[in-house]
Order: sequence, then structure tokens, then C-alpha cells
Amino acid sequence: MIKVFFLIFEPRATWERIALARRSFGFVMCVHLLPLLLLTSAAEGWGLARWGKWQPRFEKFKEHSLNTIISFEAIQTILLLLMVLLSALILLKVSQTFHNRCKYVDAFTAMAYGYSPLLLAHLMDAGPTVSPWTSWTIGIVLTIWVLYQGIPSVMQPDPTHAFGLYLSAAIVAVLTAGMARLLTALYLLGEVDFHHSWLTRRFPDLFQ
Repeated sequence: MIKVFFLIFEPRATWERIALARRSFGFVMCVHLLPLLLLTSAAEGWGLARWGKWQPRFEKFKEHSLNTIISFEAIQTILLLLMVLLSALILLKVSQTFHNRCKYVDAFTAMAYGYSPLLLAHLMDAGPTVSPWTSWTIGIVLTIWVLYQGIPSVMQPDPTHAFGLYLSAAIVAVLTAGMARLLTALYLLGEVDFHHSWLTRRFPDLFQ
């Protein structure tokens, strides 16, 4: 997790070390991405269990059962993992239009580390009155900043295509992360009731 702060405050040097290390897909997934996801989910789950979540629409703190919190955090973790995997795939396909010959592991490395500030910002969601959109906005701004140095270092596009590929990566990050945040924020803010959804009818013990 310490590397996240280096990416924010010393992005160029940190990305250069990441690019030179050329870690495998499994290493980036198991050593960096999954621990960060589990840490932030555990912190948010602890906050939900201790304080609940303020729902402005109903002007009250919503309390959640332990089973509901575990189910929500598990679903959110899977959703965020899919967000990274899908973003990397889209970035790879976009890079190919710029005649870039990088592999999926390169795109995955760029997005896994690039999303680090956004995932770290989820720690703010442990606060009972912090809006999900506040943490997302801070996280996505830092993610866009971090990707500016990361895309050229890891993807190594032609200099004439570097900025275009960065803009594409930024757009992909905003759209995919925005969709993931929308789904989870609707539940946390009480706009969606999963107790009466298809998901709960299919898995009746999920949000009990």
C-alpha cells in the first residue's frame, strides 16, 4: 500500500521502477491489487458495522447486519476487480489502434497501479457521513494524475501517440470506475433496495 503514496507524490520515479521490474500478472494481482482491495473493503465494512451510513434521502443513519455487510463488500470487491480487468482489456484494444504491441499484462499493470489512488480513497467510505461520491471524486482525480506518468512508462507507446493513449486511458478509467461507483453508491445511499431485487430472489440469504 505504501507504493500508492509514492505513485501520488513521486509518480515518475515510481512508474520507472514498476516498468523496469516487469512483474507478472499474478504478482501484480496477488501482491498489489488484491491486498489493496481487501484492506479498503475491510475498512469500509468495519465503518458500516460500527456507525452505519448516512442516507440524506431519509435523513437517518442506515444500520446494516453483519451478513449484509459481508455480502455487500464481497460483491463490491468483485465489481472493482472486474473494473480493473475490463479497463485493462479496453486499454489494450485502444493501444492496438495506435499500433502499439504491448501485451495484456502491460495494460493490466498500468491500470492496476493507476487505479491505486481510487481504491485507497475507499478508506474514506468508512466514515459514516462521507458521501460515496466524495471519495470517488478525490480518487479518480488522483488516478488521472497518476496515469499521466504511468501510461508512457509501462505501455511505451510511440511519442506521437503517448498523449492520445493517456487520454483514452483516462476516459476508460472515469467511465468504468463511474459505473462501478454508481452501483455501490445507490445501495449505500438507500436509492436501491437489494432486499427486493432479482439478486436477492436468486440468492435469498445474500442480504439478510
